[in-house]
Amino acid sequence: MPHTSVSLRRGAAVALVLGTLTAPLAGGASYAAPGSAPAAFAASSPAPSPSGTPDVRAMTPAVARRLDAAVQQVMREANVPGVTVGIWTPGQADYVRSFGVANKATGQPMSSDLYMRIGSETKMFTVTALLQLVDEGRLSLDDPIGRYISGVPDGDEITLRQLAGMRSGLFNYSADEGFYKALTSDPQRTMTPQQLLGYAFRHPVLFRPGEKFSYSNTNLILLGLLVEKESGQPLGQYVRQHILDPAGMHHTLFPVGNEFPAPHAQGYTDQTASGKVEDSAGWNTSWAWAAGAMISDLDDLHTWARTAATGIFPDGTTMVGPAVQKQRLTTPPTGIPGTGYGLGIFDVQGWIGHNGSLPGYEALTVYLPSTRTTVVVLLNTDVNYRGTIEPSTVFGQAITRIISPDHVFNLPAEPAAH
Repeated sequence: MPHTSVSLRRGAAVALVLGTLTAPLAGGASYAAPGSAPAAFAASSPAPSPSGTPDVRAMTPAVARRLDAAVQQVMREANVPGVTVGIWTPGQADYVRSFGVANKATGQPMSSDLYMRIGSETKMFTVTALLQLVDEGRLSLDDPIGRYISGVPDGDEITLRQLAGMRSGLFNYSADEGFYKALTSDPQRTMTPQQLLGYAFRHPVLFRPGEKFSYSNTNLILLGLLVEKESGQPLGQYVRQHILDPAGMHHTLFPVGNEFPAPHAQGYTDQTASGKVEDSAGWNTSWAWAAGAMISDLDDLHTWARTAATGIFPDGTTMVGPAVQKQRLTTPPTGIPGTGYGLGIFDVQGWIGHNGSLPGYEALTVYLPSTRTTVVVLLNTDVNYRGTIEPSTVFGQAITRIISPDHVFNLPAEPAAH
């Protein structure tokens, strides 16, 4: 999954391999082999051991100790300042641990109550807003985007479904060199959705709509504008009223600039004008907007993992109707073995969710329906391991090799373009 988020390199776990789940700002199309990672990441899969379910090991003290060791090994080998990991399976003990530091200057320890930037995981919320409007009959997934927004290349052919499913063929604005230079030269710069589209539309379309999968943050900017136009509300306000509040997610927000509630972790990135590692906590994330600007915490993402995967709010009410949710979870192949991408959500070896990455932060939030297991990983760096592997992917694979050896999260990461 390409990066899971909206990072400059490429971003969200699906910003991950596909382009950027995160949505890295830029990036090529080659992917690192899953084997070229830290030992905890690349070790051979262990034989299954007894557990309360056939797909997930019981969270015994011994398994918890193995997880502690694996997470700390990845931290050392990938040079990660701080990480928080949460694993929950009904009927089993919870695993919630924080390691390392949230602030390298002060030594503030990492903790599970910190606000974190979640990058391309934002895409799940933006697409949920779209699907709710589809549920209400105000839009159809097979409508062309040109019916609502003018000036889109091939806009009379590209459907809302193709935008949400990363099959539009539109160039990823965060891969534009001019965009990268503008952002890294002035990280406090405010960028409008129209400016972001301008960076994308100066490039020709990459292929005919629907022809193949290609992760592009541009798709989400268009969907964000569409939600605003059809709902009559700013995107952040819509998401708060129709998704976050009903889900009880009171520590999740959609910033419009560089807002970052306290307490939060500092973020460390090498996606800078100098190429040196800098603190990005105060950067303006308007450049990521509907593709990757959101902020959350561990408990809220625990709630969100199952909510997004089922379409049902925690109180049992419907977030997205069953028919539309079924379309969301139809995950055609991406070209990566074992990985499909649906409507703003991926399926990696059975794990449903998204990753996210933007300068200084990475996140992974996934759900295994067969056991109702949730895994959330939050870390305060996006500096790639050995220059090619996203640290969130390294953690995801190391963790799932232990808890679900038949369902190993093995999404390769795209290398940074800078």
